[in-house]
Amino acid sequence: MNQNTPVRVAINGYGVIGKRVADAVSCQDDMIVSGVADVATDWRLRLLESKGFALYGVTPEHIIAMDEAGLPAVGTLDELLARSDVVVDCTPKRVAAQNVETYRARAIKFIVQGGEKHDVTGHSFVAESSFETAIGRMATRVVSCNTTSIVRTLGALKRAGLLKRARGTLLRRATDPWESHEGGIMNTLVPEPHIPSHQGPDAQSVDPELDVVTMAVKVPQTLAHLHYWTVDLSRNATKEEVLDAFRASSRIAFVRTSDGITALNTVKELMADLGRPHDNLYEVALWEDMLKVEKGELFYAYMVDNQAIVVPDTIDAIRAITGLSNDAQSSILRTNASLGVGKF
Repeated sequence: MNQNTPVRVAINGYGVIGKRVADAVSCQDDMIVSGVADVATDWRLRLLESKGFALYGVTPEHIIAMDEAGLPAVGTLDELLARSDVVVDCTPKRVAAQNVETYRARAIKFIVQGGEKHDVTGHSFVAESSFETAIGRMATRVVSCNTTSIVRTLGALKRAGLLKRARGTLLRRATDPWESHEGGIMNTLVPEPHIPSHQGPDAQSVDPELDVVTMAVKVPQTLAHLHYWTVDLSRNATKEEVLDAFRASSRIAFVRTSDGITALNTVKELMADLGRPHDNLYEVALWEDMLKVEKGELFYAYMVDNQAIVVPDTIDAIRAITGLSNDAQSSILRTNASLGVGKF
């Protein structure tokens, strides 16, 4: 790619992740949104025109339906791909795996999200851990929200030489907030039926050296995920050494119960007060004053915003596979600055 020319990014799927990725791409000075493709005709797509994003129907039949709904579609997904350098697939789980055949046939670089399997691309991406191995690839998979948080936090401990093994329990939100009227659990907890839960092995798809086991349970709320971790340290370390290891990651942010940040809703309220679009929490919000180190063991808890945490990594993945950047840290800093990551 010519680094003086903005990379043209197609967004396929304008749901929870797609709309956030599109907004984030539009904040970059080295890439542009070439268009958004979808199959829906509802209220979400009526916002595209005000944002300056061109709408494409996946097929001619979808264009007809959009036209009947008063949505100004300008072409098909095939036409969008022809006008783009890379496509970020934000379609629902398992749909992207089917779309991959189209992308490969057109020899366009592509990124899928964590709902797909590692084998779909053969590469799994978290910017702080696997940027270099993504450079120049035809495709990568930005891992799920929970896996992203695991790799960020355990990766920070590993880089500081503190990580031996880690065991985590995940309290998972029941569904996305905007879909809570359609389903979700109530008055119960639902354990994931296998130990380890899928997030631990998924983290190892990014970094095979991680000794990590996860357990997960679905809980009746929609705000965010909550993680509790127990880590065997590689040596005796002080709390301050551990905090310094986490501080070295620009995408881990400390919150404190002593400041009144005592629950998931208070973190989301803080994001709203900061003026973040969609109240996005891009960082891992880790409770600093809960963290404890005792006899070589580390205990900590943090919050994961499943609608937002993968967005900065997706931007970095675009830079890596298109060759816009050959250095993880420079891309991370550029993305952070554009989205306000780490500024709280």
